[in-house]
Amino acid sequence: MATIDLQKKSVKIVLEKKQITHVKARVGLVLDITGSMRTLYKNGTVQRVVERILAVASQFDDDGLLDVWVYDNEFSRLKPVSERDFEGYVNRIILENDLIHKFGRNDEPPVMKDVLKKYMQEDDSQDPAFVVFINDGGCKKTIKSIIEASATKPLFWQFVGIGNGNFEFLQKIDTLEGRFVDNANFIHIEDIDAISDEQLYDALLNEFPSWLKEAKEKGVIKELAPQKEVATPIKQSTKKEVPTPTRQASKIEESAPTKQAPAEIESKPKKGFLSRLFGK
Repeated sequence: MATIDLQKKSVKIVLEKKQITHVKARVGLVLDITGSMRTLYKNGTVQRVVERILAVASQFDDDGLLDVWVYDNEFSRLKPVSERDFEGYVNRIILENDLIHKFGRNDEPPVMKDVLKKYMQEDDSQDPAFVVFINDGGCKKTIKSIIEASATKPLFWQFVGIGNGNFEFLQKIDTLEGRFVDNANFIHIEDIDAISDEQLYDALLNEFPSWLKEAKEKGVIKELAPQKEVATPIKQSTKKEVPTPTRQASKIEESAPTKQAPAEIESKPKKGFLSRLFGK
């Protein structure tokens, strides 16, 4: 646990620098598992990527869970990873699982649609989603329409190109026009093992704060929680400060016992009616 504790400290330093320590978000990781990624899976690089992104989830997500997908020309939505079970996750959940399609060609749109399905349809949460998308080149241009269509959703796509593949299209993401908000960013890291944790987190979270600000201003992210917190204590205080009616009732009961009988008689048919209406 020592390594991930250090990574969590590095994340916290970056969050403080970017003034987003208060942010709550769901965190997803999409992993390229095409044929050209085989070596990175075998030598432990992908496992280390999972651990480093898990540290981000531990700071953003209330449950500390990192949602994970893998894709080539098919995709799989995997069991979320946490600090309790991250060790050996890639071998245990991905490489040793014969049901997961591995090392084929790349096809990004289907897995992107499933990410949107989970966060925008299936999950009941007001928190935005921060999705790290690992790719080693050759990303299909048809993701353009998905990025554009999801610009009105509380989800930010952070694409990460690793290695020396072709990232021509991903490098143009920031120049896509016509989006409601700028909801995607791309960074290229040739050797992800060669950069420090703090450098990685600083790059990953470079545009997320500005997206949060714009998304809140334009109503893409609904901020409901602060309103509830302000209203609750006011309601509680008004209820606690009205003991008078109960004292008056007790005085009436003591001074006029003859009036209690009709009240008791009237209350009985009401209770019987409710019990007949709703059952025992």
